[in-house]
Amino acid sequence: MEQTNKMKYLVVIAGPTAVGKTDLCVQLAKHYHAEIISADSRQFYKEMQIGTAKPTAEEQQGVVHHFVDSHHIMEEYNAGAFEQDVLQLLQELFTRKDVVLLTGGSGLYIRAVCEGMDEMPETDAQVREQLTQRLEQDGLAPLLDQLQQLDPVYYEQVDKANPQRVVRALEVCVSSGQPYSSFRKSKKQQRPFQVIKIGLNRERAELYGRIDKRMDLMLSRGLLEEAKQLYPYRAHNALQTVGYKEIFDYLENAYEWEEAVRLLKRNSRRYAKRQLTWFNKHTDYTWFHPEQWDEIVAFIDEQIKK
Repeated sequence: MEQTNKMKYLVVIAGPTAVGKTDLCVQLAKHYHAEIISADSRQFYKEMQIGTAKPTAEEQQGVVHHFVDSHHIMEEYNAGAFEQDVLQLLQELFTRKDVVLLTGGSGLYIRAVCEGMDEMPETDAQVREQLTQRLEQDGLAPLLDQLQQLDPVYYEQVDKANPQRVVRALEVCVSSGQPYSSFRKSKKQQRPFQVIKIGLNRERAELYGRIDKRMDLMLSRGLLEEAKQLYPYRAHNALQTVGYKEIFDYLENAYEWEEAVRLLKRNSRRYAKRQLTWFNKHTDYTWFHPEQWDEIVAFIDEQIKK
């Protein structure tokens, strides 16, 4: 991406599920004549509409949203590919925009765009397949034990409730013979644009109330029917996630419907907590309540003037 004389700004609006990122971003996009790039790793997929809380055309209010409905469920897509695609898109957007918004709750995808991805070695597809089979047969605990043996450093850091992260780390350990953590250099890439990072949060009770309400809305919009249609693809990475797994388990008679709904809400609240933990680890975020419009605009304007 070529450096222009005038500095360009990527404004990141991050935060947990249901906090109110979409509404704020649409208003900011109108204010700054900007376009929005979604960094929600599930909203990419056209087949996943209801369970991802994808903004409707009405909610988008005519603002251009990139990387919403950009891929099919059968396509493998990851943070590294997203980084490259977004950098290419930004090169084009910044020829006509001074400000672009990047928003979502997928911290890894946001970090990939802002700082770059660590260079990971090639891995063996058979290793991943074997690990995935072990996960399905024996659960996560034995894989965590193996990770603790092969890479105690990353074991202390990994989200132990996230099977994708655990499998990925083991895949690299087993394929390369080296600890996964040894490839995570965390060296920030220089970008030819300024990044302004804003985190959104609400009081815990308020946020959890919004999450429960959102789950009820998804269910009333037909989440069960959507999950039934997606059931044949349930092994896909994008569907190993809150909002679908609980219903897949219900469809496999693991529990009654009332329990599925309870778990849906509980696991969504837990997911929000994990998202906040991720963003709080990265101290370059400035935090606001989503309704602090004047303060947020003043903060962005102040960063632009620097």
